[in-house]
Amino acid sequence: MDEEALTRFGAEVSVFYDPTLVEDRPSLLAAVAEVDALIVRNRTRVDAEVLEAAPRLRVIGRLGVGLDNIDLNACAVRGVTVRPATGANTLSVAEYVIAAMLMLVRGCFDARAQMEAGDWPRTSLIGGEIAGRRLGLLGYGEIARAVAERARALGMEIAAHDPYLPADHPAWNGVARCDFGNLLVSADVLSLHVPMTPETRGLIGQTELARMKPGAVLINTARGGVIDEEALAAALRRGDLAGAALDVFAQEPLTAEAAQKFAGLKNIFLTPHVAGVTTEGNGRVSRLTVENVIGELKRLE
Repeated sequence: MDEEALTRFGAEVSVFYDPTLVEDRPSLLAAVAEVDALIVRNRTRVDAEVLEAAPRLRVIGRLGVGLDNIDLNACAVRGVTVRPATGANTLSVAEYVIAAMLMLVRGCFDARAQMEAGDWPRTSLIGGEIAGRRLGLLGYGEIARAVAERARALGMEIAAHDPYLPADHPAWNGVARCDFGNLLVSADVLSLHVPMTPETRGLIGQTELARMKPGAVLINTARGGVIDEEALAAALRRGDLAGAALDVFAQEPLTAEAAQKFAGLKNIFLTPHVAGVTTEGNGRVSRLTVENVIGELKRLE
């Protein structure tokens, strides 16, 4: 996190900051023995073992919005409040999605090696424009709406599926409200914005990929387990989809062995869960997380 944000705790709060604890479970368990608050990102599993090791723990600040690494039921039983940094990295993720779709649809930004070799692959790199295409958003929360706003400014048509957002919600204004099946078959660009739940795990598998529009592109900045990665790699190899961008994976960090399924694919971008982590966004997330924790500690005094 942005260490400067930690100064907001002031002298009255003793802060122990060690990013290496995510790789050292025994040291993490020892470090939480006397803490009132804990701040984590997505890779630290806050489960029953951690809660048992932290009897004084009262609040968990999450540097981000996904909560699938935190046992929320166990926290509720113990009276531990969980505070995500809702909204602080929305802009970072939205810009990532827009950049990914532009690069995938245009298709000319991976020509450096050919150019350096003296080739001039002009005719093979005539891609498309995103203006006039349909952007499908699976999940229509705050981040998806930020993507929609920017995509609309670029001339895209917006469609979304979100069964938890009431039909009369004002966010639907100007957006085609689709069921899941219609979204799959009609989207030129499909961007995922759903949390990891039992219902969303494996939501995009072989059957769903086969229903997608030929030549569509798929972008996932949500959670890796939402997509069957083997099925996606196969669809890309067959040319069923034009491309994909994955920032999240079923296994994180993505190992060399796990990445082999994508070997040789030239129509996929892989990034290490950084869509929501920009310099500016990290500062906002860090400051909001500290403020959330301070507010909760004061409330408990």
